[in-house]
Amino acid sequence: MASQSDWDTRVGRRLKLRHLHIFSTVVASGSMAKAAAELRISQPTVSEVIAELEHTFGVRLLDRGPQGVEPTAYGDALLRRSIAAFDELRQSSRDIAFLADPTAGELRIGSTAAFSAADMPPIVERFTKQYPRVVVHLDEVSSPASQRAALRDRKCDLILARIVPPALTDDEDLSVQVLYNDRLLLVAHKRNRWAHRRKVDLAELVNEPWLLAGPHTWTHTHLAEAFQSQGLDMPKAALITQSVPVRVHLLANGRYLTAFGQSAVRLYDNLKALPVDLPDRPWPVVLATLKNRTLSPLVERFIACAHEVAKSMARGQAPRAFRRP
Repeated sequence: MASQSDWDTRVGRRLKLRHLHIFSTVVASGSMAKAAAELRISQPTVSEVIAELEHTFGVRLLDRGPQGVEPTAYGDALLRRSIAAFDELRQSSRDIAFLADPTAGELRIGSTAAFSAADMPPIVERFTKQYPRVVVHLDEVSSPASQRAALRDRKCDLILARIVPPALTDDEDLSVQVLYNDRLLLVAHKRNRWAHRRKVDLAELVNEPWLLAGPHTWTHTHLAEAFQSQGLDMPKAALITQSVPVRVHLLANGRYLTAFGQSAVRLYDNLKALPVDLPDRPWPVVLATLKNRTLSPLVERFIACAHEVAKSMARGQAPRAFRRP
């Protein structure tokens, strides 16, 4: 096994980025033959590169079997660092492009569907006005596990989402900033009969038709907590969906109730938060990045823009451009 002391002589002078690229492709495809076809090189060339890598590091990097190849513990370690190395090179390319033209580039952001519908539009609106030639890619990453994977696999530059602690916050390799704390509101259309009451008791709403998010969401968890705190059963749902647009559309007929974060309610002039006492539970809206990943200048500017919008959200204001009828 190569030691730190012989890095220059055995590893530093022999290792090439092409070798790491071939190795990563072999692991991803699970086969040297498939990797050779994908890279358009011969299979003996692939085998030679893998053998040279194993000789350089003095360990077996791949286990060969009838079903293909799999990385050993040593191979996994090299793969993780290879991903980071290639990502840093891509970031360098993006940094150079930004220096050449600070108004252009690409960002890839991960978020949940609910956050994308309610909180993301004003952030993207502000950012794209400042940097109109930047292309923002918004990918849906619905669970904390998929959010972690998107960051660690360098598929997203950053994650913006509402979370239930300790989701993401306990990961030592992630940097998590709280933009602001949202809160849960019970919501109806302004034409709903409950929207005109000065005070509504939670028990009065048990038998109303409800539009609920899934059982593993923050809104569902805390809504159930609110009913249970008063000795009430969770109301039955007429529809279960995380889609904000679908719930807003159905609320318009004046029959249904739902639960939204305050930031979502502010965007719709035809919705009204009902005057119901609920347990005070902060709902963190966070921005997560990978600690050991160099942030590009565009990512840093997007983060700054998100904090600017968060200040208005924390004050209970909604950008006028995103007030909807």
